[in-house]
Amino acid sequence: MVSGLLTVASQAELLWVCAALSDADRAAARAAPGGRLDLDGQAGANGSAVRMLDIPPQTFANAYNAVANSTLWFVHHMLYDLPNQPRFGTEFWREWESFRAYNATFAAALADAADGTGHGTTGQGGQQRALVQDYHLTLVPRMLADQRPDIRIAHFSHTPWAPPDYFAVLPGAIAREVLEGILGADHAGFLCRRWADAFADCCEVILGAEVDRARQRITHRGHVTGIGVHALGVDAAELTSRAAEADVESRVRDLTGLADGRKLIVRIDRTELSKNIVRGLAAYRELLISRPQWRGRVIHLAFAYPSRTDLPEYREYGRAVRRLAEQINEEFGTDEWTPLDLRADDDYARSLAAYRVADVLLVNPIRDGMNLVAKEGPIVNDRGCVLVLSREAGAAAELSDAALMINPFDITGTAAALHEALSMSDEERASRCARLAAAGAAVPPARWFTDQLAALD
Repeated sequence: MVSGLLTVASQAELLWVCAALSDADRAAARAAPGGRLDLDGQAGANGSAVRMLDIPPQTFANAYNAVANSTLWFVHHMLYDLPNQPRFGTEFWREWESFRAYNATFAAALADAADGTGHGTTGQGGQQRALVQDYHLTLVPRMLADQRPDIRIAHFSHTPWAPPDYFAVLPGAIAREVLEGILGADHAGFLCRRWADAFADCCEVILGAEVDRARQRITHRGHVTGIGVHALGVDAAELTSRAAEADVESRVRDLTGLADGRKLIVRIDRTELSKNIVRGLAAYRELLISRPQWRGRVIHLAFAYPSRTDLPEYREYGRAVRRLAEQINEEFGTDEWTPLDLRADDDYARSLAAYRVADVLLVNPIRDGMNLVAKEGPIVNDRGCVLVLSREAGAAAELSDAALMINPFDITGTAAALHEALSMSDEERASRCARLAAAGAAVPPARWFTDQLAALD
């Protein structure tokens, strides 16, 4: 989401409303008139601006960590160990009240911004427009529409959407509140048709809403919400330019030296449960077991950057990744060859360098709204990389013709795909990579943004 929105932030006169995340953020928000800063962090801005909301830390923690990241994220990515989790008791309902309060703060800020005293982006006839982003703000459209029925509202989901039988894991009242929250919008956007259809199915099954699939709209309680698919791609020119800068070139030399003529399998992810890093490492181990000809001839670069380390599930997952990485190196490593290079320190220039030198790019999420790694890598790659891609990534809808598609739960199948990718001819690799790059750049963020505005109008 951040990758997409950063590109459009300075291209239109708009107000970006967000939560203050640190004490320094909160101090800046309190000091600035209305909490409003320009895009460089200075108070008293004209034109585009940022408004940081000073949400109480406990309310933020309950809403964002306990509900958004530990409940809604788990539902949409179908991550629960259902025999044991979730458990919706008294504590959860207290956290849900915080989630409501968090969403209400955003809705009030957007209503205020559009009342003539703040910034806003206008559509046809000068009507104010609000674009609400992602699963942690699903209640905002309904709340905002109740306060300001004159504002045109869009909501965009950057995650997958769970099918009705899994979405119904949520308590019934909460499942309905989430769906009705989004249906307060005039337009609801999704990254691919599969997620849009799942949302429509949930509305039909759980709310009894009227779903017009031919015209792509949902009618509920007299309000019509248009449904749109807006794939998010990459600003290829900007990414290519950044990938040619000196810090990236330096890291390209480092990684090329590390490879020392060997093939490179690259993965770049947050250490996030849905990214399926452990199964990816297990598939690499199976490759080395079942096809020993690759021992000493390939290195797996696994960049697994920390994510949500305040949640115990994520801390344990990070430990599982490190344990398996150590096991692989102990089992197969020699004095001349370290089969796996795991990096946990976030380094953007190094990530771009890894894109450039990858022979194989492994993207195997359990579920993913889109996955921009699958699109970015081929755009800047120097070698004609092969993309091994999970069928459960939203990007599969656009990239499946040129990628090697896998079932992310099938370790043996993933190992076979890695072998096929490593063995592929240079001509086929180059052809596939060119097609992937073209598809990844087809809908740059600016177009993704303006397409939603057009749909809203």
